[in-house]
Amino acid sequence: MKTDDFDYYLPENLIAQTPLEKRDESRMMVLDRHTGAIEHKHFYDIIDYLNKGDILVLNNTKVIPARLFGVKENTEAHIEILLLKNIKDNTWECLTKPAKRVKEGTIISFGDGLLKAKCIKVGEEGIRHLDFIYDGIFYEILDKLGTMPLPPYIKEKLEDQGRYQTVYAKEEGSAAAPTAGLHFTEELLNKIKTKGITICYVTLHVGLGTFRPVNVEDVTKHKMHSEFYTMNKETAQILNTAKKESRRIISVGTTTTRTLETIIAKYGQFGEYSGWTDIFIYPGFKFKAIDGLITNFHLPKSTLVMLVSAFASREIILNAYQEAVKNEYRFFSFGDSMFIK
Repeated sequence: MKTDDFDYYLPENLIAQTPLEKRDESRMMVLDRHTGAIEHKHFYDIIDYLNKGDILVLNNTKVIPARLFGVKENTEAHIEILLLKNIKDNTWECLTKPAKRVKEGTIISFGDGLLKAKCIKVGEEGIRHLDFIYDGIFYEILDKLGTMPLPPYIKEKLEDQGRYQTVYAKEEGSAAAPTAGLHFTEELLNKIKTKGITICYVTLHVGLGTFRPVNVEDVTKHKMHSEFYTMNKETAQILNTAKKESRRIISVGTTTTRTLETIIAKYGQFGEYSGWTDIFIYPGFKFKAIDGLITNFHLPKSTLVMLVSAFASREIILNAYQEAVKNEYRFFSFGDSMFIK
């Protein structure tokens, strides 16, 4: 299975640069993963495709202002870092640029010394482990100094930083938004609950694993970066009961999917678990946790387009993407949605 098998043509003008004024007015392609049949709807129509008794699972991670710009002490060289994951206490795994300037022992200063970071470990592909030194509360300092880490294909400035958060974002720690959830409004979530659909939450802090490019020709040789997940007791009980009663579990986003499938693969059932996952889902994978998937349109040759191709099939997904291009859907983080049933 080759990475190029998951390529498709996408005109640059279809990459959404800004979010729509109203979250739930994005378009939604409804795709039957068994037949390949396609319907063109809007996201607020999702309620018509959810049945009483279904379980809707959302990732409640919250994006932190994870991009920091600083200077290397003594040389004043400009250094950009992206916080990827909190390893322990004040130690974070970070993506650094230019990485060649950050060696073990290097100290970087941010905000005239309000925050400092010392490199304690050098990894591959620009990865560094940094110990942060500061007075006060780390996330409050980040709010002052950091910026929202928008993907590189978004060139426009985001006026309202809150639009790169879901309305239910709660647990701080992500370097990127779980974008499938950006379409929900509080009003729509309330309508869904009123219809008799149960909403529950997991947390997966989105890091490099989700958006790292696939740089190998053979898909199976790609290594995912690990990301932290957690499931609480309440969610586990809801999902285990749904499984016993053969009720549908609808996953919102690839991050939620990876969390659910990780737990089922590791423990055989849902439970109050947390840990690190580097699960890589591509065609041939047997899904045991989910019955439906709400997702966005993903980058060509990405692990995300491979995941959705595993849930439907590569042919059905690539045909659907071709249809989306023809109908001028908006792509990627601020783009339109797809419900794969």
